[in-house]
Amino acid sequence: MKEYTFEVSGVCSQEVSFALDEQNRVHNVRFLGGCPGNLLAIGKLIEGADASHVATLLKGNDCGGRGTSCADQLSRALTQALADK
Repeated sequence: MKEYTFEVSGVCSQEVSFALDEQNRVHNVRFLGGCPGNLLAIGKLIEGADASHVATLLKGNDCGGRGTSCADQLSRALTQALADK
């Protein structure tokens, strides 16, 4: 598995980290900062899921009119990680 860490912007959290396995499944999602309960739940719900599917599912989610959210930032990070592979 390869570990990734991305700085996020426009949200309460500062960064998101996760691992992708050889089949591009998401593991060990961790946010630094933000709403702990919600972000832990996101990580649990997507554990082992296909990264491309998760990125599509979470893309564009908005938090309080900010134009982004922690989930959207995770989507962007997953998309970038997949492009970098």
